[in-house]
Amino acid sequence: VEEYLIPCVARLSAGEWFTSRSSAAGLYAAAYGKVTDAIQSKLRAGYEALCKDDTPMIRRAAASNLEALVARIEKDHVLSFAIPNFRRLADDDQDSVRLLTVEPLVAIAKRLTIDECKQHLGESVQRLCVDKSWRVRYMVADHFVAIATNIKDRELQEELVNVAIALMHDNEAEVRGAICTQMDGLADLAAPEAIVARLQAPLQELVEDPSQHVRATLGKHIGSLCRVFGKEGTIEHLLPLLLRLLKDSFPDVRLNIISKLDAVDNVVGIDSLSQSLLPAIVELAEDKQWRVRLAIIEYVPLIASQLGMQFFDEQLSNLCMSWLGDPVYSIREAATVNLKKLTDVFGVDWARATIIPKILAMANHPNYLYRMTTIFAITTIAPSVTPEIVRDLILPSLEGLVNDPIPNIRFNVAKSLEPLTMALRKSPETAPLEGTIIRPTLARLEEDRDPDVRFFASRSLMAISSA
Repeated sequence: VEEYLIPCVARLSAGEWFTSRSSAAGLYAAAYGKVTDAIQSKLRAGYEALCKDDTPMIRRAAASNLEALVARIEKDHVLSFAIPNFRRLADDDQDSVRLLTVEPLVAIAKRLTIDECKQHLGESVQRLCVDKSWRVRYMVADHFVAIATNIKDRELQEELVNVAIALMHDNEAEVRGAICTQMDGLADLAAPEAIVARLQAPLQELVEDPSQHVRATLGKHIGSLCRVFGKEGTIEHLLPLLLRLLKDSFPDVRLNIISKLDAVDNVVGIDSLSQSLLPAIVELAEDKQWRVRLAIIEYVPLIASQLGMQFFDEQLSNLCMSWLGDPVYSIREAATVNLKKLTDVFGVDWARATIIPKILAMANHPNYLYRMTTIFAITTIAPSVTPEIVRDLILPSLEGLVNDPIPNIRFNVAKSLEPLTMALRKSPETAPLEGTIIRPTLARLEEDRDPDVRFFASRSLMAISSA
């Protein structure tokens, strides 16, 4: 290191072109812990020179690499070297330099005691929080909880809560969105009663924020406040906000609320939201954007487990079945996986009585896509149901599709018989069906006039034999 790396760092740091000096900034941390005290002193002096460089790009490189260097230097040098250079960079006239000092600030705070943080960093933190550049304020908002928790001083943390509320009222939507991501940690910076009282007004404004992305971010993180507000506080203050977000015109807002319902359910139970939840789910399920429909499908098992079987059967069962006929393949595929997850949630008896008859009824649909979806659905569900259900309900329907006029249907029947065989083998009563029904059916499909059907029938037979 001393023979090759240190001369290289020195040469790059003294380079005429800014590119060499900015490259050197990234090497100091790697070299620092592997050299003698004398060379470490020279490295600190060299890095300080980069922090004072006239070229903004060099100072930017020094700021971005200061965090790694702080982690390696001794505590005394954090006070004598890191903090002065941090302050110098935090007061830089270029906002592109100042915004890169937020992460070094966190690294320095981790190394200091409570009193040292208050003495050396308090003023710098306050200045960064109200910086004239929105990009600096964005970085502060994005790292707000990390800054506040590592500052350690309780009095300063409580002051930072006011700073966070000011950032919620910031002129820039990006800053407001960034501070919304910090809701969970923000709630721990002061007494619960104080947090509840101080956040009510800004939350009211954020729910009506003109930026849909701010509202979407809020929807994703507001649920984390339920544990601080408690049951009564959540019902009184947060539930009205959640209900308004569930009616938001932007689909991502509604999706984010639904995706985090477990946080609400853990505190107050989801029953209080169920009546407003249903219209939001139905509207999202019928959204013209197929990716929105896909996203809501993925949350249905979570919603079903929280709302219960009766509510699901009455309100959502038909909706889940309608997705099997969606014109977009990805939706139909996700709908089949959704039915398997619902079977895991509600049990095999529920599936036998509620969804399997509806799936099998589609096997006689005149549109071949519905018949294809039937095959996909029963193949997906098969591992979650009993061998008896496969024998009594699923196999008879598949046998009717073996002679379907569409080759795609026939070769998908051949593909589905492999997982169905695995399901039948689980019980000694149904295992013999492999020899009496499965293999003869695949043998018949091996004689099919379509080459694809013959190929998949042969492949399934080989897979069954080798399993």
